[in-house]
Amino acid sequence: MASSLHELAIAIEQELWEIKLAHRPKSFWYPYSTLHNVAVLEKLCAAAGFNLLELCRGARGKVADIGAADGDLAFFLERQGLSADVIDNEYTNFNGLQGARTIKEALKSSVAIRSVDLDSQFSLTGQKYDAVFLLGTLYHLKNPFFLLESLARITKYCFLSTRIAKQTADGQSLSRYPVAYLLGPQECNNDDTNFWIFSEHGLKRLIDRSGWNLLSYITIGDTTSSTPADPDHDERAFCLLEKRPPILSANPNPVPTSEEVGKTMISWDTADGSIGRVFVSVNGGQELLFADGRLGSTPAHWIETGSNYEFRLYNSDHTELLAKIAVARAIQ
Repeated sequence: MASSLHELAIAIEQELWEIKLAHRPKSFWYPYSTLHNVAVLEKLCAAAGFNLLELCRGARGKVADIGAADGDLAFFLERQGLSADVIDNEYTNFNGLQGARTIKEALKSSVAIRSVDLDSQFSLTGQKYDAVFLLGTLYHLKNPFFLLESLARITKYCFLSTRIAKQTADGQSLSRYPVAYLLGPQECNNDDTNFWIFSEHGLKRLIDRSGWNLLSYITIGDTTSSTPADPDHDERAFCLLEKRPPILSANPNPVPTSEEVGKTMISWDTADGSIGRVFVSVNGGQELLFADGRLGSTPAHWIETGSNYEFRLYNSDHTELLAKIAVARAIQ
């Protein structure tokens, strides 16, 4: 009988540990299991009606593991026939990404390893993925809002896990509020790369405001009395996110014929915080810039009977069509 995906992941994790220990002592390697998360990721997908590997294959068959430790998940997914990138900051990675590079060489892998400072105003322009994995990384970042907005521009799906808390160490409730707790530099695991611990409502609001729809949500660990820093009261939230699609609308449409020249309100939202540019083409002619911005509404007060208008929302450099809508006057 064929093994389940998470059973296969655990078997491959053992293979990877044999490779690791053949090259460096155990203390060199990231000490926590990453492939045990595959079982939770499968549950997230099932709750949303998806199969994990089918979702990752998508249109490109390409995924990214961000904050990847030694890259175990990327190497596992490559073994399942996917193209995978490792993206992490070599200056904060457990072993400076030397672990991932060592495994890549040992496996003769095609996984791309990219060192990116996720706390900077980084850009992954030109990269497109079917899914990204951001597991156990969000609370290590100074600006989680910027990262989630940036990821919404390069992928359709995101698997996210992070630590959350229901109360402070002295018992003050966080659960009812959309907040984040800022850790002291040695407060959690004596690790000064730990920053923001969200409440559940805080995390869900961050997800919503950075351009994502929450498809499924699972928590593990201490799900009753979790705190931001205590290792005995550690709760983790796992989320499957889908990028919210850009919006372009015209209201009214068709445009009424009650006036000599028709008027409609064109509204748009890129949904990921990026600048969009709205162009219009009249009767199939040359595109003309109509409006721009992250989101907005602008009236078109020159809609004539007998003409056809197509409004098109593009990204900021006019290289990707995000949405379009045809507008015409009503037929009398």
